[in-house]
Amino acid sequence: MEIIPLGDSALVVRVREQFEDSPNETLDEVLRVFQLLQRSDIPGVIELAPAYNGVAVFFDPLRVLKSNAAVEEGFDQLATKIRSTITPASRRRRRRTAARAPRLIEIPVCYDAEFGFDLNRVAEHTKLSKREIVDLHGAGEYRVACIGFVPGFTFLSGLPKNLATPRRDVPRKEIPAGSVGIGGAQTGIYPLRSPGGWNLIGRTPLRLFDPTKNPPTLLCPGDRVRFRAITREEFEAVHEDPLKQ
Repeated sequence: MEIIPLGDSALVVRVREQFEDSPNETLDEVLRVFQLLQRSDIPGVIELAPAYNGVAVFFDPLRVLKSNAAVEEGFDQLATKIRSTITPASRRRRRRTAARAPRLIEIPVCYDAEFGFDLNRVAEHTKLSKREIVDLHGAGEYRVACIGFVPGFTFLSGLPKNLATPRRDVPRKEIPAGSVGIGGAQTGIYPLRSPGGWNLIGRTPLRLFDPTKNPPTLLCPGDRVRFRAITREEFEAVHEDPLKQ
């Protein structure tokens, strides 16, 4: 474990050096650390954000620092509290936090050319047919590695290696909400209309981000995800009926 500063009001607790070597094991360890820190309620910590190989800890420097302490001392104090929370001395709490099994959520996707703007580009790069791309993408099981970029954007690990495709050289200025894309060795879903440079292969009618709900995101870090291919008619049926979302 390594704790490194991220500016003057955040730090990163890095639990593994590499994610790709053992993605599921690394993600499980990141989530254990995330949950331990959530439960510890360390004074001054205002937000926690799990990522691929660690957890970002955002804090209020004024609450962490003593009135006569230097910035470096405040960082050391917080780092010490974090270590005492997640070191082997906390094994009983660690076992408790590891109990919850990840959810399995099915995401319906319409892979029609109307939504899969970049299917041809992915086909050209991978030397696969469009049908093979859709079948491969839908056959895998993915995990939500982290949420970011825009509220609710899901970075999913587990993309079959033969589907990996470099991001577009020139990002689009506007991508429709629900678009499913491939960016390098990852797949993900755009929850909101936003810019983006991933290769779009389909679209889901589900709403992935709703600020009126708690939590506001449909998917959370650690969730297991499977994609199910649907027709254009099924897409419209779900899209027009909020009760089906």
